[in-house]
Amino acid sequence: MAREPQWIDVGAADEMKKTELQPVKAGTTSVALSFRDGEFGAVSNVCNHVGGPLGEGRIDKAGYIQCPWHGWKFHCRTGLGEPGFEDDKVPAFPVNVESGRVLVDVANPTKRHKKPHEPHPLARDPKRAPGPLRVAGISTTNMNKELPRFSGSDHLLDHALAAAKKLGAETKLIRLEDLKFRHCEGYFSKSLRACTWPCSITQMDPNDQLDQVYEVLVHWADAIIVATPIRWGTASSLYFKMVERLNCVQVDVATKEQQLIMNKVAGFIIVGGQDNVQQVAGQMLSFFGELGFVFPKFPYIAHSRGWSHEDMENNVRIVRESKALARGAAALAERCLEMAGKLVAAGEQPSMAERGGLKGRPVMAGIDHD
Repeated sequence: MAREPQWIDVGAADEMKKTELQPVKAGTTSVALSFRDGEFGAVSNVCNHVGGPLGEGRIDKAGYIQCPWHGWKFHCRTGLGEPGFEDDKVPAFPVNVESGRVLVDVANPTKRHKKPHEPHPLARDPKRAPGPLRVAGISTTNMNKELPRFSGSDHLLDHALAAAKKLGAETKLIRLEDLKFRHCEGYFSKSLRACTWPCSITQMDPNDQLDQVYEVLVHWADAIIVATPIRWGTASSLYFKMVERLNCVQVDVATKEQQLIMNKVAGFIIVGGQDNVQQVAGQMLSFFGELGFVFPKFPYIAHSRGWSHEDMENNVRIVRESKALARGAAALAERCLEMAGKLVAAGEQPSMAERGGLKGRPVMAGIDHD
């Protein structure tokens, strides 16, 4: 049953016609106002997905507004989702032009309807499954598979996982070079809430294989060991491709003051032909600490012969033959397992640690009710 119209003046028609799509305020209601094919349209400015600003998007040839955050589409006048997704719809408002002014009736929008979507498998609560301790190794080196070569970081990672298995742990190895996954597309740079858990890319692209890394870090492992070569004084480019996509794991801390990773341990293996071990280790410790991991005593092992040693053949030989480095990798795994074992044995519920700058922040607004 229609209510008494409440027409709100949102601006001069001649001015509004100059912009195909724009966000406007109709009183307290946020509206995406469009002008297409000589006709005004007004729909809610709030996308059904995670509340993206539809008025800041663009209109395709068929007249559908594409949300600037994740690309969900709604018709600029009816609010209906694109063909095949009509059950997803945002409120549409009556629009009139009188005396050269654009008026929006905020009292009589159509109903918002969010089509039920099955939650992504990663979206379940992170609860440790019963069983032995679990250690995941993540290899971040990259090479031509048709011309394989020796990798010092992978060699030591294999020693670490073998030692963990001897100690009774379940182990899993993920080689990033074997996964097909997209680069981070900067949703966090659009808005804090545009970067979601699970990752927006993973939710939209079933072929994106970084879900294997998310599954291990958030749900499966009690401890992880990340191995990287040194490339121009820092970790590998493949490592950073992964790290940028891990922002979604930390984003719940920033948006909800909730933590996905708690009571989990991380250790690192760093191998380079030249120096800069501490810088690489510092980045890794800082980043994984921000995700919520904790570290054992001596949380990384490393090898480098320094700036003046560019004879990589000798570097490879030293790493391959070094019993000390092999023992060091095994000892790193043992330290990680020891700490993880204590955390699991304590049986304590993970608790959210206060993180500087968050206390007292206003709660982020969800989708409004039109």
